[in-house]
Amino acid sequence: MTRTVIESKSKTVVIGFDEPFCVIGERINPTGRKKLAAELEAGDFSTVERDVAEQVACGAMVLDVNSGAVFTNRMATDPRYADNNFVEPPLMRDLVTRIQGWTDVPLCIDSSVPGALEAGLEAAEGRPLLNSVTGEEERLERVLPLVRKYNVPVVAISNDDTGISEDPDVRFAVAKKIVERAADFGIPAHDIVVDPLVMPVGAMATAGRQVFALVRRLRDELGVNTTCGASNISFGLPHRHGINAAFLPMAIAAGMTSAIMNPVRAQEMEAIRAANFLMDHDPNGMAWIGFSRVVEAMAGGATFAEASAAAQAAGGRSGRGGEGRRRRG
Repeated sequence: MTRTVIESKSKTVVIGFDEPFCVIGERINPTGRKKLAAELEAGDFSTVERDVAEQVACGAMVLDVNSGAVFTNRMATDPRYADNNFVEPPLMRDLVTRIQGWTDVPLCIDSSVPGALEAGLEAAEGRPLLNSVTGEEERLERVLPLVRKYNVPVVAISNDDTGISEDPDVRFAVAKKIVERAADFGIPAHDIVVDPLVMPVGAMATAGRQVFALVRRLRDELGVNTTCGASNISFGLPHRHGINAAFLPMAIAAGMTSAIMNPVRAQEMEAIRAANFLMDHDPNGMAWIGFSRVVEAMAGGATFAEASAAAQAAGGRSGRGGEGRRRRG
């Protein structure tokens, strides 16, 4: 059975077909968040600290850390700040170091800049998930050696030098290519988590059916775990949380094992917990029963984050975890 092991210094999370669905919190990302980018430029990490605490309280099992900030004010006096290759490596190192001081939840190091990926890997304790490699030749040659050097799992995104195909067979072929190229570097398939690229259903009516079929193929033919940007399915549509909350259990039933998403959205997290119970990934329904405390507290006027934090303090758990650290080899 495929098991992708992600670790912090003291906590282990396993992504697998017989494991609870792995929620990877997406909030630590300055892309599109001008206020957060401005704070990071000023050396203010208070929003990041709040996002860490809130996501963990709401059930994030892994935290995605994206360093894609634009330092607009500094560019005026130093043109190097217009270059992400200059900005992102030190910022990623700082983010990873700080976040590890606030939580023991494992990390997912996320950047399009190889130098930022390596900076994050150097700063990380344990065995983080690396996000990401694609089927583009230059990306394969830059990222796969890092995966091998640091012995970490990696997200493989199903696009290549030709772009993102609307044909699911092409996206499967790209994923297969990445798995095969990774094997050439000595990277096993269980350390590859494929993102088959979820298309917006508002733009492509068959997007949901496509991804469900593609996830089944990735599980059955390549034996790999899968992930996605969960909110992509509802992009551009009204009442997005309702669509996301329907999509996630259907994807889980098809074999998807993780998603990069916002765990602060109560409706979507409730759907995941219910799906875990129905898929027999929640022994005796204990996590679902524990979640009832959250629902009761919300009925009394608490926010989802407040209710989740209170339930967690009272002994509620959001998923299966373990202690220990795997040595890099």
